[in-house]
Amino acid sequence: MENSSLLRHQIINNLMAQHTEKIADAAINLWEQMATQIISIVGEGGFNSLYARSLFLTQSTFPWLSADSTASKTGQRFAELKKSFEGQSPVQVSEANSLLLITFTDILASLIGEQLTTSILCSAWGNDASDGSGKEFKHG
Repeated sequence: MENSSLLRHQIINNLMAQHTEKIADAAINLWEQMATQIISIVGEGGFNSLYARSLFLTQSTFPWLSADSTASKTGQRFAELKKSFEGQSPVQVSEANSLLLITFTDILASLIGEQLTTSILCSAWGNDASDGSGKEFKHG
């Protein structure tokens, strides 16, 4: 399981590293893609709970992160997060979003398992989800 977890972490970091321009937009896009997949499985309430917990844990490292977890309308869900990102340097945005995604997916994997989490992320991020060496998420 640790190898899968490390691969998932590496893929998240590499996805963030691919975007040097409009980093806040790229970060929000990753969240929107992932949210669509996860909400279809655990519902709005489940996603919002996981997201709020992940945000709370990540704020200890990046206290400037904020989000309104009650704004669940599509397009509005991550508006506060994007505002937080817009006030920071690209490096800070990349690091904060990587940690937030890793925290979120760690919690998700602890609840539903590494294999299903990996499968969801692969569905959400598709071909972008490679670890930099050309390997993509494996479903097995």
